[in-house]
Formats: sequence, C-alpha cells, structure tokens
Amino acid sequence: MAAPLQAAGAVVEPRPWTATGELAGFDLILPLMVWGNYRAVERWLSAVDDWEAVGLAILNPPSVLRWNVDKIYLQRLAETGAPIAPTAWLDAGDPELAQAARAAHGWDEAVVKPRRSGGSYRTERLRAGQVAAFERFAGPAMVQPFLPSVATTGEMSLVYFNGVFSHAVRKVAQGGDFRVQPDWGGHVTRAEPDATEFAAAEAALAAIDEGRLLYARIDLVRDLEGRPVVMELELLEPDLYLGEDPGAQDRFVRAVLART
Repeated sequence: MAAPLQAAGAVVEPRPWTATGELAGFDLILPLMVWGNYRAVERWLSAVDDWEAVGLAILNPPSVLRWNVDKIYLQRLAETGAPIAPTAWLDAGDPELAQAARAAHGWDEAVVKPRRSGGSYRTERLRAGQVAAFERFAGPAMVQPFLPSVATTGEMSLVYFNGVFSHAVRKVAQGGDFRVQPDWGGHVTRAEPDATEFAAAEAALAAIDEGRLLYARIDLVRDLEGRPVVMELELLEPDLYLGEDPGAQDRFVRAVLART
C-alpha cells in the first residue's frame, strides 16, 4: 500500500498500532495493518479512544474502528434490511452450547467462531452426530450454518473507496477446507460481481451511520438458496487486494489523497 502512495509524492511511515509514538504531525492516519487487535480488544479500544481524544485525522473514523471489531454489527445490518447469513449468538465459545445452537436451528453443519476474530482465528466446524471437540474459548461467539458455496462459488469480496466501487475478488477454499484465506490454501482471483452481489454490498454500506468511508470491503457468500449474504464488513485491517486489479492501486491513491 505504501509504494503507490510514495510514487504519487506522499511520505508514508509505518507505525505499529501498539506503539505509535507521536502522531500529531501526520496529515492522515490509516489503520490498515492493525493485525491482532481482536486478541487485545480492550487495548485496541483504549488506543482508538486516545487517538480520537487528541483529534487525529484518522480514517476510517474512530467510531467505525470501535464497532467493527465485534461481529455483533451483523445484527445492525440485518435490522436495516441488509442480507446476512443466519446467525446464533452465544455468550461463550462453548462446544455444548454451539452444538445445541446448531441443532436448534436445524443445521446439519455449522461454523462457530469468536465474535471478535480475524483470519479464521478459532473458527471451528460442527457436524450433526459428532461431538464438538474444540477447546472452549473465552468471550462471546457466533454460530452460522456451513454454506457449501464457500468451496464452490467461493466468497466474493467487493472493495469500495470513498463510497465508490473499485474492484472485487473471489476467494475459494481449497478442497476439503472451508477457510478461504490464502493462509489456509484459499485461491484468490479478480472477479466481476453480478447485480445481486452489488445490491447486497450496497445494502450493507447503507447501514453505516458514519457516512462515506475511505475504504470498505464487503465479503459475501451464497446461502443455501443461492442468494448473496454478508459474512463480513471489513472496515479495519482489511486486505484490499490491490494487486488483483490493474487500476486498484491508482484508485486507492486517489481516494487517500482526496481525504488529506
């Protein structure tokens, strides 16, 4: 992300979010690589509070950086009419609770993960007739039906800069797996969303109260009826897949410079 900005004349300096040092002299701060915040949520929220308190120019804005760390935001999307995958919310990542939720919803297979997670962290698959063998994890969790489309049509990610669609990629899990990230063998290719995918992504963006965001990635999958539903709304620490589309880097640069 730095190279195209530097080529346009911007000075770019990386800082770890856990030890930023003085930030007041920067024209814009982009929390694009804040990996691991979901493992230290209270520290993350405290850092965001500190940045906001001193009036730093930070995008996406602090309010978004707070609520987007917890996937309970999916409820908010659903309430405004955006399509999301059916979800059961649990107080803890408990194997028995997760299996009970799967059975209660009539799902033969399901996936359980922490509400605060990333990169398939602590994501487990549940099956009817099998004991859930994963180790209990602390903190609230969520259970969703396993959607076979993850391994076939895959996950479609639409990327927007300043509210305008830029590009999209398709991520497909490798055979026998359900995790689409390249870290787990998933395959990423440039893609062209169809009208239903655009409608689902834009319904999710319309639910955001903070207005036009500098960057947003909306991850969609097809549900059991073949309809696109929102799995994630990535507004902090997203991979924007700038290398997958010839014009993506230029659009990213122009979007950033327009907000400084």
